[in-house]
Amino acid sequence: MSDEQKWALSMHQIECCNCSHGCGCQFAGFPDSDTGGCQAMIGFYVKSGQLNQIDLTGMKIVMAASWPKAIHEGNGTAILFIDSAASTEQVGAIVTIFSGSAGGMPFEALAGTFSTFVGPQIHSISMDTDDNRAGFAIENVMTVQHTPLIDPMTGNDKQVRITFPDGGFFWNEGIIGTTNAMSLTHDALSFEHVGRFAAKAEVDWSNHG
Repeated sequence: MSDEQKWALSMHQIECCNCSHGCGCQFAGFPDSDTGGCQAMIGFYVKSGQLNQIDLTGMKIVMAASWPKAIHEGNGTAILFIDSAASTEQVGAIVTIFSGSAGGMPFEALAGTFSTFVGPQIHSISMDTDDNRAGFAIENVMTVQHTPLIDPMTGNDKQVRITFPDGGFFWNEGIIGTTNAMSLTHDALSFEHVGRFAAKAEVDWSNHG
């Protein structure tokens, strides 16, 4: 990591995938999806952040990805979407960070799992960071909507969290729900998964300190 690549991001993370509600990847490293592979969409709202002197506060970003088997087994495809409010300089900074080229976790590790990386794709992104009903959308491209898990006995929302006391790969504590909507239509990737794993978290990542 050089001084020219120093970055830090504090973000809302809105995550969903085609695993069941616990997501096998969180615990044993392997998907428990019907196909044995992972298809995921993760939205990020930058609460505060920068690459050197480039301010990234307020940026909205989505990464869509698919791996044929477990994530660590590689051969994945990723698409990086950036909100159209970003300047050319901000787009370049986000690509530098999210592609893993600036180093730092988790992007450096994720980069090694992709054989195809598409983007940046510039679109207007709408995003809601509510802890229990988070979501994001790009018109005619994607829709993600989290809803709480429902107690089958009472019909009430269930409050469920996953916590990693020693720190997780993405987040340390996730608010767990399910997908009321999760769809992507793009030339590089297309899928839809409803009623699957969803997690809302807050993350603090950097390549220094």
